[in-house]
Amino acid sequence: MLVSQILKTKKLHDVVSVSPSITVAEAARILSDKGIGTVVVSRTGKTADGILSERDIVREIGARGAGCLTRTVDTLMTSKLVTCSVNDRSDEILKQMTEGRFRHMPVIEDDTLLGLISLGDVVKARLMELAMEKDALEGMIMGH
Repeated sequence: MLVSQILKTKKLHDVVSVSPSITVAEAARILSDKGIGTVVVSRTGKTADGILSERDIVREIGARGAGCLTRTVDTLMTSKLVTCSVNDRSDEILKQMTEGRFRHMPVIEDDTLLGLISLGDVVKARLMELAMEKDALEGMIMGH
């Protein structure tokens, strides 16, 4: 399955982006209010300058204390993004996420943010793919 097919099940407004200049506390509030695990950091709302996750915030609080909550998001975000395109295959994305130990990947095309896929999205897509393959094989065996 291609990333483009995964994106069809999502809406662009599912991507929550924040300005790099807001505080980590404000970003944490957005994550909590929206019940999400990651925000894309963007100066324009159309590009991905970085990504900030709950894990990033918790690690920083553990390492430096609650004072990090007053810092700006750009000081804490992951700026070396691993991204994918709409033509990438879900099995390759699953491998990248698993090996890289991250759960969210921005979908970028021509430097424009098209969406954000999660590990859960990719696993769901792979399970659907496997179920279709199973049904096709059973149909062949049964002679349908």
